[in-house]
Amino acid sequence: MWHFIKHFRTITRHRHQVIVHCFKAGIPMQGLMHDLSKYSPTEFLPGARFYLGDRSPTEAERGELGYSRAWMHHKGRNKHHFEFWTDYNPATKRLEPVEMPLKYVKEMFCDRVAAGKIYRGRAYTNDNPIEYFMRGNARNTMHPKTAKLLEEWLRMLQREGEKKTFKYIRNLK
Repeated sequence: MWHFIKHFRTITRHRHQVIVHCFKAGIPMQGLMHDLSKYSPTEFLPGARFYLGDRSPTEAERGELGYSRAWMHHKGRNKHHFEFWTDYNPATKRLEPVEMPLKYVKEMFCDRVAAGKIYRGRAYTNDNPIEYFMRGNARNTMHPKTAKLLEEWLRMLQREGEKKTFKYIRNLK
């Protein structure tokens, strides 16, 4: 029962932080709709069962099952995840990344910064989002233009801070 409450608090705190960031980025409706699927039984129950506290519970679910049903449900319903943006290329007949629309890249940026703040707590710095991005494999598996844009914004956040970065992002059309 305690993991149920902790998981609810974590995803709600994260969602509220994303809402704040989305307002700053000029996409308030996306912020208000962000990650509502995490409250569905398909995502919430495994999230509570595999709650870790300092990272996504999908990692623990993957460790036990070899995959995460919650993540597969989540990425298929939330367009701010680059994994949503894959399709079969008619020329190569292979599954390949598709360039994300700007509004979803903005939401992905907001989501990543918020995740760093929630999971790192007081230890969070503006270096964390770009460090996480560079350590991971996402930039190699998302569309090159999407990866380049996200990396540009994360580096701007690192160098120039939130206020200037969110203002810049908000003004992009």
